[in-house]
Amino acid sequence: MNGIFRNGKLENGKLNAASLTRRSFIASAAAGSAALALSGRTAFAQGGDTLKVGFISPRTGPLGGFGETDGYVLELARKALEGGLQAGGKTWKVEILDRDTQSDPSRAGQLAKDLINNEAIDLMLAVSTPETINPVADACEAAGIPCLSTVMPWEAWYFGRGAKPGAPSPFKWTYHFGFGVEEFHKAYVSQWNLIETNKKVGVMYPNDADGNAIRTHLAPALAKAGFTIVDPGAYETGTTDFTAQIALFRQEGVEIFNSFPIPPDFAAFWRQAAQQGLTQQIKICQVAKTGLFPSDIEALGDLGLNIGSAAYWHKAFPYKSTLTGVSGTELADGYETASGKQWTQQLGASLALLDAGFDALKASTDVKSKEAVAKALATLKTTTIAGKVDFTSGPVANVSPGPIIGTQWVKAKEGSKFALDYVVTENATDPNVPVGAKLTAYNG
Repeated sequence: MNGIFRNGKLENGKLNAASLTRRSFIASAAAGSAALALSGRTAFAQGGDTLKVGFISPRTGPLGGFGETDGYVLELARKALEGGLQAGGKTWKVEILDRDTQSDPSRAGQLAKDLINNEAIDLMLAVSTPETINPVADACEAAGIPCLSTVMPWEAWYFGRGAKPGAPSPFKWTYHFGFGVEEFHKAYVSQWNLIETNKKVGVMYPNDADGNAIRTHLAPALAKAGFTIVDPGAYETGTTDFTAQIALFRQEGVEIFNSFPIPPDFAAFWRQAAQQGLTQQIKICQVAKTGLFPSDIEALGDLGLNIGSAAYWHKAFPYKSTLTGVSGTELADGYETASGKQWTQQLGASLALLDAGFDALKASTDVKSKEAVAKALATLKTTTIAGKVDFTSGPVANVSPGPIIGTQWVKAKEGSKFALDYVVTENATDPNVPVGAKLTAYNG
């Protein structure tokens, strides 16, 4: 493919993300996925073979922050593929069929089955949280459809779907890349040792796939690293009263707080924690699943400043997209120009999924053979905009681990376009990512 898109056109082999104007981005988002899919059919209806790729993510609902940038990323991908995909010695026309789960696991599974049975997709891509990925992966495994996913702890994907420790992988068609407990462990130990504390960690792990995997695998590893874990037990998603947990954390004198909640649950907890005096003793507030995006933090007002997070992608990552050619900075800046909103880490994660998925198709000996595409996934070695993907050397079959980088939300410098800045504070799981700031104590 030659050329970069300038005003919608390609020139010099790279995609110019900034050429997607705010007007065109808003227009395409308003048109919705149905119109985008229709435009793909129109462009490629004149004959030849077409590859159909499903793309499922949560664009609305409680998990909608994960899918907020997907419209922009998909527009970049579609432009990069306008000339087709080179695979197996020929050029294939490509149709990406994207669907919104509305943050509903049951709907995610239904959408997957519809794409499999009624759209006859050749490859499924699923992104963001067990509530999205696991039901999609299960539908693909049952139907014999190659599926690639990212953005959830791989343990919650692998063991959460029935795999057993030490046993052979039960999965033939489904593959997942990205962070796991070991990456969180390395990042948290690195981050938490940057500030002097009593090493008492109050944890709030929900009774869901993420929370149960983290409680089983991460908490013991943190304890071995010298941290005292104060765990009041699993809570149910949607809990509104956290008085008992807050009282325990205050009684035990915890100075570090860690949780993996959905955004509404953390907002409720953190406001109550402030009202009941807990936040005054917290030196490090480290959250995951929430606190990933500017909107999560902005909703907390001043309580959101200096919250620690972890990034599965940051615009400082020194890699380029294999599909579009854009760098991290180009991707972030292009999104801000097109949307008027602050960049989020999901931009790179969703684009990395498209990078890896289309790299697998290009490597396949027969893109129309489900078995050949699955084999290409199993042997995939590439470097996406989010870093290395290598299914030949994972901790278990069907999994390629990826980095989690310690980060923090801080007040932006005067004159910035946005109220917050998202800074890299440690890089234990990928030293290629530059550290941009020193970690500040929550009440510092």
